[in-house]
This record gives sequence, structure tokens and C-alpha cells, in this order.
Amino acid sequence: MRLLIKNIKELFQVEETAGSSYKNPDMSLGEDSAGTKADTTTDANVQAVSLADYSAGTKQFRDKVCGKDMANLPSITDAFLLMEDGCIVSYGPMHDLSGTDVQADEAIDATGKYVLPAFCDSHTHLVYAGSREQEFVDKIKGLSYEEIARRGGGILNSALRLHETSEDELYDQALVRANEIIGMGTGAVEIKSGYGLNIGDELKMLRVIRRLKETTPLTIRATFLGAHAVPAVYKGRQSEYVDLIVNEMIPAVAHEGLAEFVDCFCDKGFFTCAETERILEAGARYGLRPKIHANELALSGGIQVGVKHNALSVDHLEFTEDAEIEALKGSVTMPTLLPGAAFFLGMKYPPARMMIDSGLPVALASDYNPGSSPSGNMKFILSLATIIMKLTPEEAVNAATLNSAYAMGISDSHGSIGTGKRANVLITKEIPSLWYLPYAYTSNLIDSVILGGKVVSRG
Repeated sequence: MRLLIKNIKELFQVEETAGSSYKNPDMSLGEDSAGTKADTTTDANVQAVSLADYSAGTKQFRDKVCGKDMANLPSITDAFLLMEDGCIVSYGPMHDLSGTDVQADEAIDATGKYVLPAFCDSHTHLVYAGSREQEFVDKIKGLSYEEIARRGGGILNSALRLHETSEDELYDQALVRANEIIGMGTGAVEIKSGYGLNIGDELKMLRVIRRLKETTPLTIRATFLGAHAVPAVYKGRQSEYVDLIVNEMIPAVAHEGLAEFVDCFCDKGFFTCAETERILEAGARYGLRPKIHANELALSGGIQVGVKHNALSVDHLEFTEDAEIEALKGSVTMPTLLPGAAFFLGMKYPPARMMIDSGLPVALASDYNPGSSPSGNMKFILSLATIIMKLTPEEAVNAATLNSAYAMGISDSHGSIGTGKRANVLITKEIPSLWYLPYAYTSNLIDSVILGGKVVSRG
């Protein structure tokens, strides 16, 4: 399947901007009158980029964008983008197509529209049972997140509902949410377990995530989050529950190959730094890289624990001060901000501006879950990031594409426009500028979503 998008008003987050990467003998050949392949590229100045260069490791993409560089969003105006067999094979300015005979199974005219990499949502809990709107009303009446949790609500409420839900029904509910986020422009998503809190139900969640991998066009990464909360049956015996995670849950998850990452809610009222370290070390023994919840409710020390254990990301970070920023500098750990949770809970927001101004990268994710962020709309996350946390639109797009791909371990193949990368892109409706995306914060501005080089959603 070869798909061409042409007359793009502006193509954003490109890996190459000097000239065009269109000239590739295997990708841009027409047929002459005799039916034989003929090179129809006429611009001698275009760049030639071979997919073999990337597979051989001779071409390097940016893996993330840091500090002041986050304000830069490389782009090509009046552009085209060619995709084939699930990958980006060529792109550049439209004038490089003149005089060529590009054969495509489908051509999309994007006049007046922008094209960006599909969003990468690196922190979600979208496999869950039912909903928790009663707790939403409790919050309106003044109860805090912690108070609701102490009353058996919150995560424990979701755990009870999930226990009573079959794997098939859980999959059906999650599939609706997966299709929903696709329509809103997301092409890659990390999904956590964590509403099981026992071996059987945690494995049930992870098997549902595996089914979503197999049955949707999304790129999905799975995270084991047995340490999301302490189940009621272990009340007063938290260390025994940690023993269960370390000695039984993690080996069972690894045996079935159900997860790429291990997570822990390292925060006030949940798991201590020492307990988190035990869990991360156990995960590492089974090849699970850390991605942890940290500093949502207090200066918990979770950021420092994550950095110490080379976590791919530390997420939430509402409570972040100078010591935490210093710990993150020079590390491999991506600070990942979840403004949807702060918005929904009425809590303080992470100090995103301070992080970027200190030279750090930041990623954005939705935290899609039933209790504290019941939305997977990454466009709205861009709006919160710009309106509340004072990111520029360019910084927000970097955070929701390339940096969030890094936070999932897939920035080599996702999050930007590069030859050989996964053909996951979104096309906007006709809008006046990129800035309009976060500015019009409730408008549906996604015209089409293309995943794996196929149109999977049309607005």
C-alpha cells in the first residue's frame, strides 16, 4: 500500500529539512512506455536517503529534544509525504515532485492543512472496568484524592470492578477507548496494569493489553503496575504485598512476556522509596525497564529513585524542586507531565517552565484513567500545557510527539517524520496556524489519522 499526501500547508517535526529526501531509486520510479522502471526524478539537488541506511544504523534520528531546543519544530512548507508498507519512504517540498511520475494507491490533497506525527501517549491506564463518576461528585463536595482512597474508593474501587469483569468484557470496553484515542490523533500508547492487585487480575489486564496490540493499528507498550496501591486484603501488611509483587507477580508477567516496563506508585500514602527500589530491581532481573509514578502528592524521593535505576521516565512530578531538577540533569530519564490529572483533580501543576528553562526535556501524556484523568484527548493536553504550564505550542508538540515517544522507548521509529520511521501521522483540518491547535481547545481539528500508512480515521 503506497499513500501520498500532497500540497501539505506545512509538514512538522521533520528529521531533515535541507532539500528533499524524495530521490530514492526504489521508491520514486515510474514506468516508461515500454513498461520498464525509469527514474523520473529530475531535481539533481534532492537528497537521496535509503531505508537501508537506517536499518544499517548509518542514519541517526533525534531521540529527544531538550531545553531551549524544544522551542524549535523543524518543518517544510508546501510539502509532500510518501508512505509505503507502513513506513515513511520520502518527503520534501512539493516542487521536488515536479516532473516525476509518482505511483500511489491513494493520494490525499492536504491543501490548507498541516501534517504532524501522530501523538505518542506515554502514560495511560485505559484498560479498566466501568467508571467512577460518583468519586467525581465526591471531589466536587470537597473530598481529596487521598480521602477518597482511604474510604475504599480510587484505585481499590477500580480493582473491585475489574475483578468482577471478564477478560472479554474488559477487552471490549478497552477497545472502545483505543478507537476513541485513534480518532483524536494518537498513534502510539503505553498502557499499564494496576487495577488487578493480585496475580490473576494483573495478568488478565496485561492479556487484554496484548489483545489490543494484536487487534488495533496502535503501537502499544505494556507496563506492569502491580504496585499501584495496596489491596484491602493486605491492609497493615504492605511489606508482604511487596514480597508478592517481587517473588510471584513479576516472574509470572515475565514468563508470559506480557510487559516491557515495570512501574511503581512511589509517593506519599502509597509505596516508599525502599519498596520502590525492591520492585524496580526485581523487574530489572526479568528485563523490565522502570517507568514510575513519582512526586504527584509530595516530595517523595521518587524522582531520585527513578534516576538511580535508569528509569525511562518519571511521571506526574507536580512536586518538583531544585534538587529533583538537578537529579534529572544528565540522566537518561524523561520527565513526563500529566496535566490532565492536575486539571481534573484541581491540584497544582508540574513546574514545566522551570524544567525546560533548566535544560531538561519534558514529555506530555494523558494519564487516561477512570479516577483522575478520564480522557485520552492529547490535543486537550497540548492546550493545558500551553494555557496553564506556559509551554509554547512548539514545545508542547515536541513534548507530545518525539519526547513522549522517547518515554515509551520508541523514538527511533516514532514521534517524528523520518525516512524509515513508522507512518503514523495526523492531518489537521484547514486551520490558520499550528498555534491554532492548542488555542481552539475544544474544537475537533483532526481531519484524518494515518497509522501504519493506512487511513484509519476520517474526521
